[in-house]
Amino acid sequence: MASLTSDLLNYIVFRYLQESGFLHSAFTFGHEARINKSTVDGNRIPFNTLVKLVQKGIQYLELETNLSNDDTDMDEDFRFLEPLDLITKNVSELQRMIKEKKEKVQKDKSNADNELDHEREPARDREKEKNGNAGDLEPMDICTDSTSLPCEISSCDVMALEGHTSEVFVCAWSPEGSLLASGSGDSTARIWTIGDGPGNSTIQRMPPNVKVLKHLESRATEENNDVTTLDWNSKGTLLATGSYDGQARIWNRSGLLLKTLNKHEGTIFSLKWNKKGDYLLSGSTDRTAVVWNVKSGESKQQFNFNSGMLDVDWLDNSSFAVGSTDNKIYVCKVGENQPVKRFSGHKNEINAIKWDPSGSLLASCSEDTTVKIWSMKKDVCLHDFREHSKEINTIKWSPTGAGTSNPNKKLLLASASFDSTVKLWDVEQGRLLHSLNGHREVVYSVAFSPNGDYLASGSLDNCMHIWSVKDAKIVKTYKGDGGIYNVCWNKEGNKVAACFSNNVFVFDIRS
Repeated sequence: MASLTSDLLNYIVFRYLQESGFLHSAFTFGHEARINKSTVDGNRIPFNTLVKLVQKGIQYLELETNLSNDDTDMDEDFRFLEPLDLITKNVSELQRMIKEKKEKVQKDKSNADNELDHEREPARDREKEKNGNAGDLEPMDICTDSTSLPCEISSCDVMALEGHTSEVFVCAWSPEGSLLASGSGDSTARIWTIGDGPGNSTIQRMPPNVKVLKHLESRATEENNDVTTLDWNSKGTLLATGSYDGQARIWNRSGLLLKTLNKHEGTIFSLKWNKKGDYLLSGSTDRTAVVWNVKSGESKQQFNFNSGMLDVDWLDNSSFAVGSTDNKIYVCKVGENQPVKRFSGHKNEINAIKWDPSGSLLASCSEDTTVKIWSMKKDVCLHDFREHSKEINTIKWSPTGAGTSNPNKKLLLASASFDSTVKLWDVEQGRLLHSLNGHREVVYSVAFSPNGDYLASGSLDNCMHIWSVKDAKIVKTYKGDGGIYNVCWNKEGNKVAACFSNNVFVFDIRS
C-alpha cells in the first residue's frame, strides 16, 4: 500500500478546519503548510475526511484487538473499548481490558437473571389482578399536537442549486433580486438566475441559467483559488469576488470578467463596494487594505497596518473601517495617510465590523466572546456586551430605525457565536433583548429580512432557522445534509438562500 504523504495529510487537516468553521485557523495552517502549492486535487477529498479516517483507524485497532483475543465471542458493536483506550494503549493491554469487562458483564447478567426470576411471578400476578382478564394492554397515549412546533419548510418550497464541487462559503442576492451569487472552495463563483415562482411537488434542482465564474484558467494550475468573499454593487450590475490567491475580480451580471485587481500578497477575506460604486475596498491577511478605482482598475490608495484584515466596511463613500487581527479597529479616509480614528478594547482578533444604517454607530465582534458598540465621538466603546460564552463569528444590524425604509421600528443588532446561540441586542438601551437558543452547533451566519421582522440563521448543525424577531421563536426551519456558512434574503423578503456544504438552497417562504 502506498504511504500517506505529509502533503495529503496537511490538506486533509486544512479541509477539516474549513469544514468545522475555523476559517482563520485554516488560513494560518494553510499558509504554513503551503497548501496553495499542494498538488492534491481538493475535489477528490470527500466531506469530513479527517474524522472518517481517524474513525476507521480506531475501528481497525478495535477489530485487531478482538481478533487477537483468545475469547471467540467477539462483539460486533465494539462496545468494550473507548476511542481514547485504542489510541493510548497497546494490543496486550486492550486484550486484558476486554477480558475483564466481558467477565464483569457476564457476572452482572447472571446476577440480574437471578433477581428477575424472583420478581417475575409476583409482578405477573399483580398485573393480572390489576387488569382482570383483559387482553393485550393498550399502548400509552402519544400527544400529536404540534401547534407549538416550528413549521418545517416543505420540499416543494426548496430549490437546490447544484454544480459546485467543494464547500460554498458565501452567497449574496443582487439588489435587483433575481440574481444570486455564490462563492466556493472549488475556485469558482456562480451567478444563478432565480425564478419568482415556488416549487411544485419536490425539491427543484439546478435552474438552467447559471454563469460559472472561473478563478483558475485550468485545473493544472497549482494554486488553490478558493473564493472567500463576494459583494454586489448598489445597482446590481457588477459583482466583485475575493479569493485565496489575493486577487480581487470584477464581473458583470452576465459572468464576464471585466477587471483583475492584483496588489495583495495574501488572502482577501473581505471586500465591499462603496454606495456610489466608484470605489471597491479589499482587506487582506497581508496587512493591507486597498481602495480600488473601479473605472481604471488601479489602486487608488493602499493602507498598511501591523496585522491582517478580517473585515472591512464603508462608513460613507470615502471613509471606512477595518477590523484587524491585532485586536484593533482603524477608521480611515481616502486621501489621508494615517487612520483618522483608532478603537482599542478587544482582547483578541476581530472577526466582523458593521456600521449601523445611519452611520453613527460601529459594531464589532471578536474571538474574545464580546460584542462592542463604538461611536466616532468617543474613544472608548459605548456598550460592551458579554453574554456570549464563546467566540463570535458575525454581527448584523437590522434594516430598521434612522436611515432605513423602516424608520419607526427599533434598531437591533444580531450576533452569532460558537456557543450555538444567536443574540439580539437593544443598542439604544444597551441590553440583551433575546437569546435565540435553537441551534446545537456553531452558528456561522445571520441575516435580517428587509422589513426587519424576521431573522434567518445558519449553523454547522445543518439547520437553517427563521425566527420571529418580535416573539423570539422559530417560525420556519429546514434541516439539510451539511453545515451552513452563509444565509441571505432577497430584496423582496420572500426568499432566503443558504450555503449547505457543496450546494446552495433557495427557500420560498411565502407559504
